[in-house]
Amino acid sequence: MIQNKILVGLAGLLLAGMMSVFSVSQTEKAIKFRLGEIVKNDYAPGLHFKLPFINNIKKFDARIQTMDAKPERFLTAEKKNVIVDSFVKWRIANVSTFYTTVAGDIDQANLRLDQIIKDAFRSEFSKRNIKQLISTDRSAIREILTNNSKAAAADLGMEIVDVQVMRIDLPPEVSSSVFRRME
Repeated sequence: MIQNKILVGLAGLLLAGMMSVFSVSQTEKAIKFRLGEIVKNDYAPGLHFKLPFINNIKKFDARIQTMDAKPERFLTAEKKNVIVDSFVKWRIANVSTFYTTVAGDIDQANLRLDQIIKDAFRSEFSKRNIKQLISTDRSAIREILTNNSKAAAADLGMEIVDVQVMRIDLPPEVSSSVFRRME
């Protein structure tokens, strides 16, 4: 009888001990909540402690994420359409801001970031003609796009690592007319 009470007590103590320890790996960022309110958000990798049932932990991927945007049409300075295929590399910079602005949802973050990047593309492409976009200013455009979108992304708790333009094409109807003239 006494042994059963001791075993139950030890099991309860072990369970409470397991529920009060959490770990954060090097590829994660974590937030500690106390009854739904953010208490702490800057955890180093390793073991940490919390109060069971009062504190809960939410973890996020701290690695570099890739947002692959679908090809989009933009107008150049000479009012010609170009189709731009691009991608953005980003990571979580401030985990509490990231959680409060996009609820910690990667898909929501990608949607918000997509709008920021499209606005930056629209702004830069409207200042240049097709020849400048395709030949000379590619790296300069990349730097400008990255720098212009960093401030808006920081408001979402994100850090833009890189913005890359994979392709710049003419719309299919323009391409076919160019090919017909070449023939």
